[in-house]
Amino acid sequence: MKIYTKTGDGGETSLFGGGRVPKDDARVEAYGAVDELNAAIGLARALAPAAEVDVELARIQAELFAVGAELATPHDARAHGALPGVRGEWAEALERRMDRWDEELAALTAFVLPGGTSAAAALHVARATCRRAERRSVALSHLAHIDPAVVVYLNRLSDFLFEAARAENLRAGVAETLWLPRKGG
Repeated sequence: MKIYTKTGDGGETSLFGGGRVPKDDARVEAYGAVDELNAAIGLARALAPAAEVDVELARIQAELFAVGAELATPHDARAHGALPGVRGEWAEALERRMDRWDEELAALTAFVLPGGTSAAAALHVARATCRRAERRSVALSHLAHIDPAVVVYLNRLSDFLFEAARAENLRAGVAETLWLPRKGG
């Protein structure tokens, strides 16, 4: 079976559950940003983060497929009822993990410049990508119904990815670089 279909050559794509829209449609932008996020997390995982972080990231990648499916399917499409759905417990699980990390991470007194180990730097890229996915999902929510749990999950996930990068640097013994603005140039 060939991977290419040529059906998108005119700048349109099919939605899950039927219908065709332009490739720059708000719905496509939202689930496309979630796909970018999943790829960024895959890159972070390929850079061998600590085992505890990797386990969390593997679960998150699976959850992001459900988020993408929710965004890719109009709420009134028959196929919407067959989706796994985005569960509120997912955001709560992220919170519990962050709470455990907060017990060992130094309190923040300044902004942290993205970087550190390769895996931590990739997690910072994933965090920024997550923020884009969140913005695209909010934009879509102004135009069409989406499950509010999507935005909550993405908001919490961006915080989680930040904390995961910090935990990764801590585990590797790499100090974080803080942004300390200079006054007067």
